[in-house]
Amino acid sequence: MKTIIVTGASSGIGRATAELFLAEGWTVGLLARSAEKLEEMARGNGSAIPLIADVTNAEAVAQAFNYFVNQSGRLDALFNNAGIFAAGGKIDEIALEDWYNSVNVNLNGMFLCARAAFAAMRAQSPQGGRIINNGSIAAHVPRPNSVHYSATKHAITGLTRSLSLDGRELGIACGQIDIGNARTPMVQDLVEKAIADGQRPDPTMDVGDAARSVLHMAELPPEANVQFMTVMATTMPYVGRG
Repeated sequence: MKTIIVTGASSGIGRATAELFLAEGWTVGLLARSAEKLEEMARGNGSAIPLIADVTNAEAVAQAFNYFVNQSGRLDALFNNAGIFAAGGKIDEIALEDWYNSVNVNLNGMFLCARAAFAAMRAQSPQGGRIINNGSIAAHVPRPNSVHYSATKHAITGLTRSLSLDGRELGIACGQIDIGNARTPMVQDLVEKAIADGQRPDPTMDVGDAARSVLHMAELPPEANVQFMTVMATTMPYVGRG
């Protein structure tokens, strides 16, 4: 049975992805801060392993990954997904606390989880595995008033490239999925804000389409890797917007 840890598993893209992998017969580590939500997701499913941790806490992340490997025997894949979108604005309007939180969750948190996964995959036998980082359309072109989010997602592209290079000789593949406007609570908040401001919101797509794309990346054989994938609402303004 294949194994994966999904971070940010309690809601949004993470939850949709975790539920799909469980339905496909994977053993899934559900990593998030909300014990109640994770326990509800795992109830009655022996293939679901709740991992209650804050991705910004290095010790908690290490303990969660070690526990999962001890329970499941190995780690085949990580969907490095947890992230936040703090209140937007021009750079001089963004609260420093929101900048620091964005960097801490979106970059430091993904670094810590990739680090723990890389160590587990390097140590196991047979060696290797796959890390899938959740980037964003914002990793290529930003939406207005999102310098904090866009900067962290651009950084994830560098993380992905470096992990691909450093993992090559160890059988550790790394790819990135850049998702445009899957209907999650975070995106719904942006849609409602646009409507309230008298603007036309960007088109959205079903979150299940994003989850199926992650599954495709994870199911590839070891000799194949999707380095970068963009999946988005068909009519969203990505091509030509930047």
